[in-house]
Amino acid sequence: MSVFKKKSIPKEPEQEIPQDMKSKIKRFIKEWVIPFGVEVVVIVLLIKFVFFFTYVPTGSMIPTIAEKSWLFAVHVYNVEETVERGDILVFDSEETETTLIKRVVGLPGETVEIISGVVYINGEKLEEEYVVHESYEDRVFQIPEGMYLFLGDNRAGSSDARGWRHPYVPAEDITGKAVFTIFPFKNFGILK
Repeated sequence: MSVFKKKSIPKEPEQEIPQDMKSKIKRFIKEWVIPFGVEVVVIVLLIKFVFFFTYVPTGSMIPTIAEKSWLFAVHVYNVEETVERGDILVFDSEETETTLIKRVVGLPGETVEIISGVVYINGEKLEEEYVVHESYEDRVFQIPEGMYLFLGDNRAGSSDARGWRHPYVPAEDITGKAVFTIFPFKNFGILK
């Protein structure tokens, strides 16, 4: 009877990470990885809930906003309390299936008349120093509650409420207020 002895294969000793290397890794994680991760999370939350960037592909807001401009906008949550006439707003247009940037001219419940290129709100002339290229068609809008009327500053070259089948934009479609031009750099600055 033969007895076979099982040969044991010697195990290589596990290499331990030197203590100074462990402390370097911990310090790297503490000083670089965690702060960077926190910054990324903060930026993502800010972009999701506080501000966003938007693109203006057309010249409908000339001279205020140049064609092919990039804008910085802040989210608008309580439209009824925060939106004022003259604000440049970003909204989703159901009719054009795009995001648009126009100036709010008419507020809920108002009557807006355009007579020979001049805008009247409830019979009072609206001073619009930002309009350079006027358009002279006459129109009357009776804005329903919860709705807003938008026109482009370049009235002669803007596709806006005057030509839409559904001229009024509901409050829930307004996503933000454009506040700053980022590009082109020659127009860099606050929007008025």
